[in-house]
Amino acid sequence: MNIKKYLLALGVVIIGLGLFFLNYSNSAAEESVTTVKINDVVNTAQASQGNHRSLIVFFTRTKGVYAVGEVPIGHTHRIANYIQEATGADMYEIVPEKEYPNEYRATTEVARAERDNNERPAIKGSIPDVSQYDTIYIGSPIWWGEYPMVVRTFLDQVDLNGKTVIPYTTHEGSGLGSTTAILARQFPQANILEGLAIRGSNADSDAAKTAVQTWLQRIGVLGQ
Repeated sequence: MNIKKYLLALGVVIIGLGLFFLNYSNSAAEESVTTVKINDVVNTAQASQGNHRSLIVFFTRTKGVYAVGEVPIGHTHRIANYIQEATGADMYEIVPEKEYPNEYRATTEVARAERDNNERPAIKGSIPDVSQYDTIYIGSPIWWGEYPMVVRTFLDQVDLNGKTVIPYTTHEGSGLGSTTAILARQFPQANILEGLAIRGSNADSDAAKTAVQTWLQRIGVLGQ
């Protein structure tokens, strides 16, 4: 009888020890996982230290587009998306208060009149505070060899001196037009980097996306 009680007590002790070590093992494993997650967060934070804030500004058209009429996403918007995907920069779209015509030819006529009269069409909504950014990308289609006047409205309302300014355009033969010269004249103390011009008809292509990536690497802004 005493032997049976002894064996029963011994069994209880063994089971108790087994449960203790099992719980200890699980707790240790949980602490290990938690430590890994904490380290991952720390590493991510350390990797982001020292990065400069960037803003992608763009004006785009989805109607009255050359040769196609209407598109779901404007050509310049697509290029802005490629830049954003590569850099993680903030984005701001210039939206005119008064919409341009839906037809391409009518749009060109309005655009030429605005250029000839040196107009500054109103922009819908508020303009972002660019003082918090170090790098500003300025993108638009080329109209009559330069920025659409609504983009000039934006440029007149901000101060980009002391910042890195990077033009990019979509076009069907005009390249960057006079955009670089306009930026250099208006912001003489800005650091204006090499711009990128993509044919609008090629904007929705892997080649355009690759061109953006190559350009960003060449001008040394990736990681900002």
